[in-house]
Parts: sequence; structure tokens; C-alpha cells
Amino acid sequence: MYVTNANVDIAAVAALLADPSRAAMLEALLDVELLPASELAHRARVTAQTASSHLAKLVAGGLLVQTRHGRHHYYALAGPEVAQALEALAVIAQPVPVHSLRTSIRSEQLRFARTCYDHLAGRLGVGLTQALLEAHILTQDEREYRVSTAGSQFLYNFGIDVAALQKQRRIFARQCLDWSERHYHISGSLGAALASRLLELGWIQRHPERRSLMITSAGLEGLQKVFGLSMQENQQAHSATAPGLATASLAR
Repeated sequence: MYVTNANVDIAAVAALLADPSRAAMLEALLDVELLPASELAHRARVTAQTASSHLAKLVAGGLLVQTRHGRHHYYALAGPEVAQALEALAVIAQPVPVHSLRTSIRSEQLRFARTCYDHLAGRLGVGLTQALLEAHILTQDEREYRVSTAGSQFLYNFGIDVAALQKQRRIFARQCLDWSERHYHISGSLGAALASRLLELGWIQRHPERRSLMITSAGLEGLQKVFGLSMQENQQAHSATAPGLATASLAR
């Protein structure tokens, strides 16, 4: 038997992820911080009893944590490292065949802009990261990003306190490999702060049913003005979104 590290049981984690229903539950929690067992059962298309069994295994395996609110049990990913592991697996996973126009549009929307746990991913996340690097707001080493002195002031003016983020117990700004773009985007407390700020400004909005993000007209203008990130509307995807919103592709 091949063992890479006697202190790490990779096979046990792989076994948990190998079930499509459990994988669907984990993917649902990449976007929403907490979900009840009933909603996870719906997302995985299994009965409540089957979902309960799957969730118990995921909690025991350290991939999920359970909290209780009143009579209901809620579940969340055990931490950002779980989200990063899921995204990393998506990089090497085979794509799911697309058999309908609706599925094709949803897939394109995910590739354009989505959340990866609590930070931006897809073309939007990668594009924003590249814009910050090109403006010398960020520099990078092998695994992490660092904010320049001028960049710290720039981000403060934008509404992000870098000094406060660096005091948090989590990683500040790690390179996270994007499964759809095959380039890195920003994770960690800085990545979460950027996503939160764009949501707060109304530049992006969450899709009500999926973890794709939609860019508002104000967002298209703001990203261009503040970060020099040009966007070109994708009319096919735009027609599938709500009025006043635009799903776009990068035109850098």
C-alpha cells in the first residue's frame, strides 16, 4: 500500500468526496455560509434520511461543522482550507458534459464570476487580482500576496483596512488557483474583504440560486474607474440575468 504521509489519511477524505451527493452538499456550501439539512438534501437530490447520514459522515470527517438554531441544524464548511481543497480538486477534475443551453449559460456565468467560499473567483476574481498586481498595489511570492505601502493607502481609501486584516488569525492573502481560469486569484482575509466591499457598494450581486455573481451597471463603471478593469458585456449571458444587471467577460 502506498502511503504519502503516515500522519495524514488522504484516502479517508477522498472516500468522503467520492460520493456525488456529499460532493453536491460541499459545493453548495462554497457560496452560502450556513445551510439547513433540508436545503442540503434538496441540493443533493436525496431524502432527508439519506442526507442526515451523509452529513454525519462529513462532520465526523472534519469537512463540515454543525450548529443548532432553535429546532433546526445548520451546516457549514469547517474552514477556508476545505473550500481551497475543493477548488483545487476542481482544477484536475473532468468537466461535466453540457447537454442544454440553460446548462451552458449557467456554466459560463460560473466561469465569469463566482464566489470561492468568501472571496471572488472566475474571470472577475483573476482579472481583479491581475489589475492589482499591474498597479503595484500587490506583489507576489511563491504562495502569497503582499500589499505595498502605496497599495495599503489605496485600499484604505477604497474602504479596506489592511492593517486590521493583517491582525486577524487567518491567512492574509494567499494565491488560490482558479479551476476555470487556471490562474491565481486572492483568497484569505484580503480576498474576503474585497468581495465584501464590492457587495457593499452594490457593484456585484449574488445570484439567488447559484454561486455565480452578477455585476451591476455601477460595478462595470466602478471596476473600470477604480481598478482600470475593463469589462465587455456578454449579451447572451446578460439576457439570462435580471434587469439592470450585466454578466460580462473581461476585455483586458
